[in-house]
Amino acid sequence: MVDLYYIEDDLNIASIVKEYLEQKNFKVTIYATLAQAKQALKNHIPTLVLLDWKMPDGHGDSLCQWIRRNWKELPIIFLTVCGDSADIVSGFQNGADDYVVKPFVLEVLYSRILALLRRTGNIAEQYLSCDGIVIDVNRHTVCVYSEEINLSTVEYQLLLYLLLKIKERRLPEKRF
Repeated sequence: MVDLYYIEDDLNIASIVKEYLEQKNFKVTIYATLAQAKQALKNHIPTLVLLDWKMPDGHGDSLCQWIRRNWKELPIIFLTVCGDSADIVSGFQNGADDYVVKPFVLEVLYSRILALLRRTGNIAEQYLSCDGIVIDVNRHTVCVYSEEINLSTVEYQLLLYLLLKIKERRLPEKRF
């Protein structure tokens, strides 16, 4: 299942996108501020991020840059009303993989997400996370709330084993 974070302050748009993508077997979590999204990213790495440009607590490009500094491979699509060429160029320069201008067609957004995932794979499989601890399996690094810590080989292997066991035991999320 594709785990997607959608950072959007317009809850009407967010709800429509969420409902559509969940019908396509995506798990969509909505964050209405950049701060909420940043905190969530410190605890769990999704498969993909949809990001609005204008947010109540700043511009999406700052979060995009922060994500790129921490997880270079995490796919990011700007989904925004800011559609002039300067905004689009800035979005790509700040690290976006794609840029979709509102209004948009849901089927086109879905197709662009699938195309991006075909190129990048499921980046979330590279990371294991639990309560602020994130292991980058490819780089063999461990971060606690975005701060890298040094572990011995034995400590790293033990932590990796425990997080894999937690991942195996997680129950499907209840929906209300």
